[in-house]
Amino acid sequence: MNAVATPRAFPRPAPFVLALLVLWSLLGIAVAFGFATTTQWQVAGLAFAALLLLDFALLWRAPTPQVERRLADTWPIGIERPVTLSLETPQRGQTLDVFDLHPGGWSMQGLPRRLRLKRGETASVDYQLRAKARGDFRFDGVQLRLHSPLRLWWQSRVAGGAQDVRVFPNFAPLAKFAMFSADQASRLVGAHLRRRRGEGTDFHQMREYRIGDSLRQIDWKATARARRLISREYQDEKNQQLVLLLDTGRRLLARDGELAHFDHVLDAALVVAYLALRQGDAVGLLASGGANAWVPPRRGVGAIDELLRATYALQPQPVATDFLAAATDLSVRQRRRSLVMLVTNLRDEDMDDLLAAITMLRKRHLVCVASLREGSLDAALSEPVNDLPGAIRAGATAQYLDQRNAAHEALRNHGVMVLDVACDQLAASLVERYLAVKRDGLL
Repeated sequence: MNAVATPRAFPRPAPFVLALLVLWSLLGIAVAFGFATTTQWQVAGLAFAALLLLDFALLWRAPTPQVERRLADTWPIGIERPVTLSLETPQRGQTLDVFDLHPGGWSMQGLPRRLRLKRGETASVDYQLRAKARGDFRFDGVQLRLHSPLRLWWQSRVAGGAQDVRVFPNFAPLAKFAMFSADQASRLVGAHLRRRRGEGTDFHQMREYRIGDSLRQIDWKATARARRLISREYQDEKNQQLVLLLDTGRRLLARDGELAHFDHVLDAALVVAYLALRQGDAVGLLASGGANAWVPPRRGVGAIDELLRATYALQPQPVATDFLAAATDLSVRQRRRSLVMLVTNLRDEDMDDLLAAITMLRKRHLVCVASLREGSLDAALSEPVNDLPGAIRAGATAQYLDQRNAAHEALRNHGVMVLDVACDQLAASLVERYLAVKRDGLL
């Protein structure tokens, strides 16, 4: 981080100056009552003024400490990350307060901090930051409050240079998943894996017969050559297509805790995309409604980087989502049959448009709709009802949930897979349904 010359703020008197002024005033009162002479009062005033000017000059001429900030260029949303500030003073010792000008609205622990630096000494200040929003952000420098040697003045200065960072969806779990197999990673997410009915569809390898293998797996020609039972092992078909269709309209502006629903959606989308890529499938993404983005299906774990770059700055907008337009766009872009996972917050008033969109998509694709449920709804129903407003709130919530369930049943009656999930269960539900589609050979 390169140092940047910034204008100096004018020094301000410290609280100790007020205490000295009070003492000088008391001396003046003593003069009035004859307990001290006017000469003593004047000498004290001149000495006080000389100390003020001397201390002012020393602070004004004091060099700004050199500051270096060390932090990652990319951050996951909602995860605490460390930041280190290194400070060094080139000349005499200094006492200063340190505060980093981090992006506003982020949670911070460990600042401000007071330091006493000796000449040539380097001190490090560590603190923790947690980003609460995705996108591009800037650290504007490090704010220092320098104290004069006699503590009569302090001055605010900004040291160091600006640094840009990018906040992505929470990619921290992906690093953990890399150490496990796809099935193990799926269990870490919380997905419940079902036993396979029969074998997969793609030949994987020949191996020795194991107890429990079906007779259909035995390769009799290989058995005759090897003179021991040899079985064929199959696996789920690879190189299938998964497309994540994400709603960026007003429905995803709702919040559960610090994060908006859309942030939870992106985190879950990354998890299911990563596991699908580990399975050998191609993953694409279409965001539609407010902000738009399109990432064609790609294979290989490295495709997760492309998804991150395309979505980290996406934000939901307070507009109604046109599901039919989104379905038309996807039908034009994605010609190959795919599993399309539409993630939204379904309301009964969206049904006509959504049914038309799903009908269009089902001509070529297998469609799964994941409908996010606000945690506040479940909390409202669990609260005790002690008065009329509480009864009205509980009744309205129950009616809303009934309408929501009716919309879900209408989709199921049309043969659509529907997931009604809370934010904290979204990733597990998407992974579980994806694996179920793979194992049942529905694509």
